[in-house]
Amino acid sequence: MTLAPQTITTEFRRELNQLPAEAIVFGHSEYMRAVRNRIERVAALEMPVLIEGESGTGKDIIAKMLHERAPWMSGLFVKVRCSSIPDTFEDLVEYSDGAVNGLSQSTPEGSPCNCYGTLFLDEISEATATLQLKLLRLLQEGQFCSINLKRFKLNFRVICATNCGLEHAAAQGNFRRDLLYRINAITIRVPSLRERIVDVPDLVDHFLNLFSSAYNCESKRLSPRMLQSLLRYSWPGNIRELENLIRRYVLFGCEETVCDELLGRAATKRNAQKNAQELSAPGAVSLKELTRKAAREVEREAILKVLEANQWNRKRAACVLNISYRALLYKLKDTGMVPAPSSSNRMEARRGVNTAAI
Repeated sequence: MTLAPQTITTEFRRELNQLPAEAIVFGHSEYMRAVRNRIERVAALEMPVLIEGESGTGKDIIAKMLHERAPWMSGLFVKVRCSSIPDTFEDLVEYSDGAVNGLSQSTPEGSPCNCYGTLFLDEISEATATLQLKLLRLLQEGQFCSINLKRFKLNFRVICATNCGLEHAAAQGNFRRDLLYRINAITIRVPSLRERIVDVPDLVDHFLNLFSSAYNCESKRLSPRMLQSLLRYSWPGNIRELENLIRRYVLFGCEETVCDELLGRAATKRNAQKNAQELSAPGAVSLKELTRKAAREVEREAILKVLEANQWNRKRAACVLNISYRALLYKLKDTGMVPAPSSSNRMEARRGVNTAAI
């Protein structure tokens, strides 16, 4: 079903109403204050904007806020994922939520079609070479011809988003430098969550309220110890990772599940970094030794999970693991795990296994 432009605008208004409050989006860090100031200064300009930032930092929210503050906010907001459209930009009619198609249906036969508003090109770095050329011509000429040979006059501001350095991609020959100069008249860099870690408590409260309402349940606030764990974590997946983590906490209501997940992720990242350092070190590399270390780490995590699942009863754990009780004791000693921690210090035992995991 094709949406008419007015319908799309209404849908976009609903999306804007669902965006987090500005206090949540911008938080308290200096980095985000700079982003807010940048948005206020450039929102009304017709110049193209390039939004840079890691995946999960909220670049699409920044794009919507730019549109909301622009003089053409009553126009369309069309989001196109460059990684999902074919090389022929004319097929935008199939990939822009029906915006252009809706315009063509609402325009009298023979009349030029005007696209008015904001065109948001997400994942611009993933556009193919052919599509990059099409985009360049589109920006230069300000119009294109659709599949049904209808010519569209483009009267919009282009906002692009990328999670990688386009300058480096251009230097490597993977991105057209002339297109880069067209789209980066103004650049806004969205910081990672680890750069604005002071905003984690407010983001946690926001997601707790959001998902408690969505799933019609009452979730307890996180304990100070759990919150400290979140503040020490590096958040490679940024705000999207935090959002999914709090969603799971609301659904399952168990802090230990969340904490264990963070410990596992941190341990995996630390082991990967350690292996990378060993591989990059001068001298011979023992593939056998690297494999042994990786297997030992996996074995240790498996034993720990089984022990926790069986309330640290070593005999039951040995049965589940299909090894002898004596073999389990040996592995506990060999991996440095405390053989039989009390219920009060089980979490401390896990922390001992994964030293400085967070």
